[in-house]
Amino acid sequence: MADYSPMMRQYLEMKEKHPNTILFFRLGDFYEMFFNDAKTVSKELEITLTGKDCGQNERAPMCGVPYHSAEGYIAKLVAKGYKVAICEQVEDPKKAKGLVQRDVIRVITPGTILENSMLDENKNNYICSLYFEKMQVGICFADVSTGELQVNQLFAKNKAELEYQIINEMSRYRPSEILFNPQTTDLTGLSDFIRERLDASVECMDFEEYNLSTADIAIQTHFHKTTDELALADKPMILLSLSALITYLKRTQISGTESLQDLHYANQIVMSLDINARRNLELTETMRNKEKRGSLLWVLDKTQTAMGKRLIKTWVEAPLLSPAKITLRQNAVEELYKNMPLLDQIRETLTGVFDLERIMTRIVYGSANGRELRSLAATASKVPALKKIIGNCDSTLLKNLNNQMDSLVDICGLIESAIVEEPPFTIREGGIIKTGYNAELDLVRADMNGGHDLIAGIEANEKAKTGIPKLKIGYNRVFGYYIEVSNSYKNLVPEHYIRKQTISSGERYITQELKDIENRILGAQDRSVKIESELFETVRQTIAGELNRVQATAKAIGVLDVLASFAFISMRYDYTRPVINMSGKLYLKDSRHPVVERLLKDEPFVPNDVNMDMNENRVAIITGPNMAGKSTFMRQVAIITIMAQIGCFVPATVAEIGIIDKIFTRVGASDDLSAGQSTFMIEMSEVADILKNATANSLLIFDEIGRGTSTFDGMSIAKSVLEYVHHKKNVGAKTLFATHYHELTDMESQLSGVKNFNIAVKKRGDDITFLRRIIRGPADDSYGIEVAKLAGVPEKVIKRAKEVLSELENGEMSLSHRSHENRFSDEPVQLTMETADGEVLQKLQSIDVNSLTPIECMNQLFELVSMLK
Repeated sequence: MADYSPMMRQYLEMKEKHPNTILFFRLGDFYEMFFNDAKTVSKELEITLTGKDCGQNERAPMCGVPYHSAEGYIAKLVAKGYKVAICEQVEDPKKAKGLVQRDVIRVITPGTILENSMLDENKNNYICSLYFEKMQVGICFADVSTGELQVNQLFAKNKAELEYQIINEMSRYRPSEILFNPQTTDLTGLSDFIRERLDASVECMDFEEYNLSTADIAIQTHFHKTTDELALADKPMILLSLSALITYLKRTQISGTESLQDLHYANQIVMSLDINARRNLELTETMRNKEKRGSLLWVLDKTQTAMGKRLIKTWVEAPLLSPAKITLRQNAVEELYKNMPLLDQIRETLTGVFDLERIMTRIVYGSANGRELRSLAATASKVPALKKIIGNCDSTLLKNLNNQMDSLVDICGLIESAIVEEPPFTIREGGIIKTGYNAELDLVRADMNGGHDLIAGIEANEKAKTGIPKLKIGYNRVFGYYIEVSNSYKNLVPEHYIRKQTISSGERYITQELKDIENRILGAQDRSVKIESELFETVRQTIAGELNRVQATAKAIGVLDVLASFAFISMRYDYTRPVINMSGKLYLKDSRHPVVERLLKDEPFVPNDVNMDMNENRVAIITGPNMAGKSTFMRQVAIITIMAQIGCFVPATVAEIGIIDKIFTRVGASDDLSAGQSTFMIEMSEVADILKNATANSLLIFDEIGRGTSTFDGMSIAKSVLEYVHHKKNVGAKTLFATHYHELTDMESQLSGVKNFNIAVKKRGDDITFLRRIIRGPADDSYGIEVAKLAGVPEKVIKRAKEVLSELENGEMSLSHRSHENRFSDEPVQLTMETADGEVLQKLQSIDVNSLTPIECMNQLFELVSMLK
């Protein structure tokens, strides 16, 4: 390294301290990268690769980006999974003696982004820390940009169960960065999930990071509380994962980690929704396109603020289990629901409220600029109005929110008095502090702006004192300010004048007074920027000291925003307040699917009733044709339950909902060839998870069980699953079970608590109409061929299918040996009942027509046709 230039040695020293990052090395107005970093950045960002003298024979590969537009480049690198270390000049280059001192001020990683331009305001950006040991896991999720911190400790009897729990946690928070201890690599199923399902960077931490004694000290130092006070003393797995997270953040963020104070222990206080339930019910995004439109969140989210948008997503994914807490939300929603002027006032006032949580975090980290402080002031100015609007509300939650909100008058006043209304983007530009805020700054600015007046005053004084009428003061870059006297008046020049230059028409002089004024004028710009920087930093630090007040206010605004959104959509879409209790009952009158009814344009949604309990109406077997609405009905029951337990009103005329602790769904599947799993294997894995984890207070949704195997195997599995979940000693949960196995409808007469339902269908000749109504009793037909006709299957195929069906129903097991072409001709054909080898007969005997879907019916039919060639 001794052979390198001093600047390059400094770079290499910084790079050695941060080896797994791309080092953005500040040189003047650019961030520059060298060697392998330069090659990587040049390739990833498609910018020119050049070279720089480094003291070696060969030039060092180099590329760079302007510092004022670096965020965009950094965002692209971080999105590609890179970590970026920002190495800044930490002293004024003008005052540096030799090489400018530099240091890394921050490492930007996917989970530690603070920059607004790199974040989605509608979503949290979590970093996860996980510690695994002996079938126990401590897991933490932190959003550095908002200060949110969730911790949990998980237990299981085996790896499969533990991985199931971890994956469900991961799917809820969807972290962008994951830290874990080396033992975690033993959880291969978790590793596969992270690699295949999460877009997250991962880092295996060193063994040394996980030590209980040092973890205890790190946590107490950070939170300024003992582990007993934090309720973590008896949770060693959490202590180890949390301390590793804090250590990592202090190492990468250098400063500002004190914003992470909002610690919550995520115990069993919310409904359990596994990854399949979240996906199948399309709570926050659609299965097909991964879009918000078409999801439950799309319907419910009419929030006005970024805090509200993030919070409503969190609530949708974490329904409450406490009737008391749900009732608190319902009471607040109802008060707003019944008072339209109040609701309108709240929503109007919330319009234009900025993202207090993330602005405050950037203030604490020291990265907020003047514009963000003005945004904070604009939001703070609205808080007194919000408090006044809800000040006379009667519901407990609205009263609590009013008390939780701080008026922030002092913070607003400080910013209003100190920061100009339209501040520049950076402090270096100057002009960020208001005139009148600081007397010294005003004086310096007067020197900057009034230098001409000062010089004119000195010139007039010198003329009067010396009696030289044509004395004048000028300026050039060599001598600065000078006094010029013509030759005819040189005899009047005072002795304290110092000669600097002789010109043809006279002499030029300087005085100490003139030099002092010159220094004052020429240094005014630099002094102004310095004073403004100091004043701005003081203002920023003062506000940072009010972190708790601002964070509490931001959270209260977020809650109020979500409650107002619930009230707004409940009024707009004619929702009803549900009765919440612990009865285990699930009663809905005229219930509708909240998403489907919003997507329908040309026809009204057909409502349906639901009446389930823990006794005689515990299991509903639903039969009927495909496309008739079975899946929609079952999903709507689950979604309405979730809506009720987050405190929202529901799409029904009457609703009573006993608390549901978990919702499980087994709805469709597809082959996962990369993992070597078939549709049927995935289906059975999901069924296994449900049977292991469901309780009597759960809601189970099975949309076809056993369809991926032979008819008898599938029917056997379906019946066995039904019997298992029905039995109170096994599960005993409320269950919606849609099936094409009509044989299962006999279970109503065999097991108490099982009831048959079907989708009403109106049939006229060969045409059918789906009425979308759920009615008691089993379906009277499968309507498979009719559905195939609706789907557009060619008429000749439909005709032939009816012939085959008629023969099967009449016990006629032999088909003719006519050619494929003749079989589908328009000529009437007399079928014979012989086959050469009995293959068709055997195939027909294995087919259960009532269980076939339209596409399966077509496949079987074409296979039979090919066998008869």
